[in-house]
Amino acid sequence: MPTSAEVVVDRQRVTTRRCPSVATLEHWAAATLDATAEGPRHGEVTIRYVEPDESRSLNAQFRQRDKPTNVLSFPAGPEAAVLESADSEALPYLGDLVICVQVVEKEAAAQGKSSRAHHAHMVVHGILHLLGYDHLTEGEADQMEAIEVRVMRTLGYSDPYG
Repeated sequence: MPTSAEVVVDRQRVTTRRCPSVATLEHWAAATLDATAEGPRHGEVTIRYVEPDESRSLNAQFRQRDKPTNVLSFPAGPEAAVLESADSEALPYLGDLVICVQVVEKEAAAQGKSSRAHHAHMVVHGILHLLGYDHLTEGEADQMEAIEVRVMRTLGYSDPYG
């Protein structure tokens, strides 16, 4: 399904594991922007695929949790650069996602879903964090999960929480 949003992804891969293509990541990210009522309609994001050691180190440094995790989100601040796209439209920098492929694959197997579906969910979840969504309270979690479910269904995947 075509999206109206545009997202440029800088994919960094520092793992030997297979990762989704840039085009796939851009599609997932754009579908997420399309599903939000407010927020940017376009932007740029860096998605870095890492090994467990880097994920663990970043998780310990920024979240005080000394273990690898599936996805970490680092939103760009209000002073983030605005980048020029090829067609001269300004692209706001949304931030960075760090995804640990091994954790995503292990979780997917444990949850009985495909790695691709779980990768999509991690990108959707991470992009929503970059846009300011969170799940610290029950209300926030309900709102964020509803958007995630809607995006995943739009992308052809089942409810990631069901």
